[in-house]
Amino acid sequence: MTLDWESVRTQFPPLERWTFLNTATFGQLPRRAAEAVARHFARRDREACRDFLDWFDDADRIRGKLARLIHASPEDIAFVPNASTALASLVGGLEWKPGDRIVTFRGEFPNNIYAAEALAARGVEAVQTDWASLENALRRGARMALFSTVNYVTGFRLPLEEAAALCRRHGALLCLDGTQSVGALRFDAARIQPAALFVDAYKWLLGPTGSGFLYLDPALRGELRPTIIGWRSDRRWRQVDNLHHGAPDFSDAAERLEGGMLPFAPLYGLEASVDLMLELGPERIEQRVNELTEAARAALRRAGGRLLSDEAAHYDAPIIAARFPGRDPARLVRELYARRILVSARHGFLRISVHFYNNEADLERLEAALGELPGR
Repeated sequence: MTLDWESVRTQFPPLERWTFLNTATFGQLPRRAAEAVARHFARRDREACRDFLDWFDDADRIRGKLARLIHASPEDIAFVPNASTALASLVGGLEWKPGDRIVTFRGEFPNNIYAAEALAARGVEAVQTDWASLENALRRGARMALFSTVNYVTGFRLPLEEAAALCRRHGALLCLDGTQSVGALRFDAARIQPAALFVDAYKWLLGPTGSGFLYLDPALRGELRPTIIGWRSDRRWRQVDNLHHGAPDFSDAAERLEGGMLPFAPLYGLEASVDLMLELGPERIEQRVNELTEAARAALRRAGGRLLSDEAAHYDAPIIAARFPGRDPARLVRELYARRILVSARHGFLRISVHFYNNEADLERLEAALGELPGR
């Protein structure tokens, strides 16, 4: 069945007024997600929150949908408000020893670099490498490899199966930040078998800010010490009439890391966005994203752009980094903004990012504007 992508596009009101090519900065929220958030607040008013324990049943339903999206089990999923919190749980929950090593890439998203460097206080060595030299870095005894599935500046797309095989070969925990791909590109946790995958949902997963998740492999769950301790840390937390007083008995599931109350309004919004993606089909979404990415690259080339994806392998993601010789990307962003076209400048590149809600007319407007701007 052929999807009517123009009908899908009507779920995103800002696209009526903007040429939006900037999902790598912020994804657009579908109407149904905003409506789900509103329904939650209406329910609070109606029920005076007397049914708050039922909200956690809803949360378990949402875990199941996220697990389905990435081919995992609901028990593998913990909710997080952002990627930084997930990363803090990972690096803070392991028992590091002096001499341990954590490997990441040069030019990684700052979260991953900062987390690695902060471990220096525990005697952990942070190593920055590149894809070509990764095995050499792992061979020297890395305990963790911490990478984005897609680089936020360049669009470098990590060869996941190769990276996973290298980490297994050298005994390193593969921990992935999927914020810049999950929702646009398929991810199969059962096939890749990372130790962890964390996703801030406000980009490609099209959730509200404050929603996100952390996938944990069962083996890592047994090794990871919870760093957020609260009333839900004990497995008997649903017995609110008589909460346990004493040392917590942690659940075996990933939710053991959550500790306290959940951000329900953003989670209901996230559920609505995930429902949309499951209805459209992750395979069809990825195909549409890839088609638009190819069309965007062609438009940028015709406008005089030099693309990283034309110069090296593994830059086949919906984040496109382009240079326009003699033209300042930050100024280009401002000039395009004046024409209601939203893109970004990052580290000397003009960054364009497309999602399934974009269309060919968006790319035509971008190409035409780049051709009209001074400096061509």
